[in-house]
Amino acid sequence: MTIDRFIRAAIAGFAIVVAAVPAPVPAETLQVMRGSPSSALQVPMNRAVVVESDVPFTELSIANPGIADISSLSDRTIYVLGKAPGRTTLTLLGADGRLITNVEVHVTPDIAEFKERLEQILPGEPIEVRTANDGIVLSGTVSSIARLDRALELAERYAPERVSNLMSVGGTQQVMLRVRFAEMQRSVSKSLSSSLGLQGIGLGGDLGLTGGTNALNNAGGLTNALDGGIPGSNENNGAMLFGFNAGGVEVGVLLEALEARGVVRTLAEPNLTALSGQEARFLAGGEYPVPVSQDGGSITIEYKPFGVELNFIPRVIDGDIINLELQAAVSSIDPSNGFTSNGFTVDAFRRRETSTTVEMRDGESFAIAGLLSDDFSDLNGQVPWLGDIPVLGALFRSAEYQRRQTELVIIVTPHLVTPTRGEALALPTDRVRPPTESELFLFGRVAASEAPTRGGAGEVARQDFSGSYGYVLD
Repeated sequence: MTIDRFIRAAIAGFAIVVAAVPAPVPAETLQVMRGSPSSALQVPMNRAVVVESDVPFTELSIANPGIADISSLSDRTIYVLGKAPGRTTLTLLGADGRLITNVEVHVTPDIAEFKERLEQILPGEPIEVRTANDGIVLSGTVSSIARLDRALELAERYAPERVSNLMSVGGTQQVMLRVRFAEMQRSVSKSLSSSLGLQGIGLGGDLGLTGGTNALNNAGGLTNALDGGIPGSNENNGAMLFGFNAGGVEVGVLLEALEARGVVRTLAEPNLTALSGQEARFLAGGEYPVPVSQDGGSITIEYKPFGVELNFIPRVIDGDIINLELQAAVSSIDPSNGFTSNGFTVDAFRRRETSTTVEMRDGESFAIAGLLSDDFSDLNGQVPWLGDIPVLGALFRSAEYQRRQTELVIIVTPHLVTPTRGEALALPTDRVRPPTESELFLFGRVAASEAPTRGGAGEVARQDFSGSYGYVLD
């Protein structure tokens, strides 16, 4: 009984050991049939397959040894190694020299390894890989342009210059760019000057004397001042004239003071939408004619655009990451800095522009340009020696102070957008309706007061705007 159990246990252990040994993997084979060409033999590049013939052969040859290499393992077995992508023909001859068959050999890139690397680098992307002739064909829908570029770059490693791209990019590929130009200018100027005029009989003749730094330094100004009127040559907003008699001498003193303040606010907010990778242009303004001299003395006219300009190229990199290459400018005509020549008057332009490339996510903002300028000047003028006299020297001095501050910022905000129905969009003209004849002539209304009830404008009209809304500018 004990021996019988031992034999059974030994047989069971041997069976387990035999089952654990892996079975040999059969080689890739192609049965070659006599009398007709066989089907095409697919051989991956740098890999080998074994071809078996049903009849013995005595001679075999390959049409292009650069594409595939062959060797005979027996009189019925052939070893075929793929060397370069392409097509060639394998010929088998019998003992009597007659043709047994021709085998068409297709050597293709090793897409098995390529598929593995593609899955490792771009997991989850439904990219289909096929071979066509000696190249690779990629198809499917990827999630972003960046992943499409990575797949193409990897495919070029396996089939250089033989990659066909049939892939498409899914998701939102349209970008709306919102650009905000904001500029504030503040200017302050102060000036103080004085003039002194004397007139009478002294030193045996007529006495006429003027002094100071402003309007009484000329005969006309002195005459007007002593007659009791502020000189007409004075251009300041604030002036005070007083005088008195000292015997036969008339004395006139003119004090001039000016303080000016100014604030300028400029705001432009263009919006523009473009497809990923495509350039979009925007101009809200006009074109200014500029005369240009040509050969022979002729004058031609060229037009220079001005206003709000925006050029940009968006690229959706990956998901909601957007790469922006943009040029933005705001310009206006500046007649104060123009010039006149040969009867032509050409105005200058004030222009604020930027050109840059940034990268951000959907809805994020970037201040791509900013400027803080603070210019000031102090000017003090006086009559030599007289201006240095204590107290009375103030009548022969003038002081001027000017300060100019400018703040400029340009902010960009991209958004991934999709089209919507036209009824959901409101136009600036939706809230305005031409008045009837009775409304125009009887009530003086230039536009109807009825609020719209349909579309996007109607939705805005139904909203409650009670409370604090808008902006407060101090």
